[in-house]
Amino acid sequence: MSKTGISVSLSQQQPIPLQVKLTCKPGELLALTGPSGSGKTTVLRAIAGLYRAKNGQIECNGEIWQDGKRFLPAHRRHVGLVFQQYALFPHLTVFDNIRLALPKQSKVEQSREVMTLLAQVHLAGLEKRYPKQLSGGQKQRVAVARALARKPAVLLLDEPFSAVDQVTRRKLYRELLLLRQSLAIPIILVTHDLEESALLADKIALLHRGEVLQTGAPETLLKRPQTVTIARLMDQQNVFEGCVIEQAPNQTTLNWHGIVLYAQAQPDWPVGGKVYWMIPASGILLHRRDRPSRGEKENPLSGRIVEYFEINGQAHICVTVDQTPLCKLSINVPLHVAQRNRLRPGEAIGFSVLAQHIHLMPGKG
Repeated sequence: MSKTGISVSLSQQQPIPLQVKLTCKPGELLALTGPSGSGKTTVLRAIAGLYRAKNGQIECNGEIWQDGKRFLPAHRRHVGLVFQQYALFPHLTVFDNIRLALPKQSKVEQSREVMTLLAQVHLAGLEKRYPKQLSGGQKQRVAVARALARKPAVLLLDEPFSAVDQVTRRKLYRELLLLRQSLAIPIILVTHDLEESALLADKIALLHRGEVLQTGAPETLLKRPQTVTIARLMDQQNVFEGCVIEQAPNQTTLNWHGIVLYAQAQPDWPVGGKVYWMIPASGILLHRRDRPSRGEKENPLSGRIVEYFEINGQAHICVTVDQTPLCKLSINVPLHVAQRNRLRPGEAIGFSVLAQHIHLMPGKG
């Protein structure tokens, strides 16, 4: 059977509203993300065969797992499922936890396969330990090895990193990125962590109240959300109302509370139409106090810092805009840039809203 990946279509109103369409190719990692209660785990359970949506079409590598007439139970689906809380058998060793998931074969073949899987998840030498003797990260690796022992057609990961500390989580990120290079199967990751999904996924499917609002590359959802709702769910801070006042071949001009802003051409928006516009915090250029540059002439604004904090090598700044004092902009700059410019609350600064990063969205809905 040719490996075409997995396609999922789920639709129902009750008891849990669902309006979901997804595809994931072999070797691709798709992140299902969204706020708590958005339906992420329900979708994963439906793929695994642990939940039956009223209207569903699930196909994996040409095999129908669910349609209007058929519903394959979980044990007949070739699925590897990794849970948030590991779900290891506490009375069994690491070796036996993995061995139980293997298909029937000789003890020699099983032993060889278990040792191969342990090496693959960097746990060689720990096969005789029990779960209580393992760290959280090691337990999660055992859970991954056990899921892979089933020779799955798709690997499902349900919040797999939420139960470990941040340092361990970073190590598991790296290991997953390395592991997936050797896996020619679709991987679907459920996570509410936007940073995690952007770091690990080829595609993100953003769920809200059981509906997939947008699917695309992380960069697309972060910088080109289709609606204001999506922008806010993706934690974009700089979302404002405006009006298109001119369309030129290479440029769209906006009116923002009396300020004229020039954006890259987005000709789909009619002149006179109300829109929302967005600029990522990284799309705002801080003006240097000691050496002005040519880029500072692009949509130049000024303001005063009202919030300032430093984290992970970045300075996060919130400024009131002099030209429209009721509006605030969030700006992120490298910490060394903030220190060189002596940025602090109360300081007056200049900055430019870069045209290529201004993104327009519908003014309604």
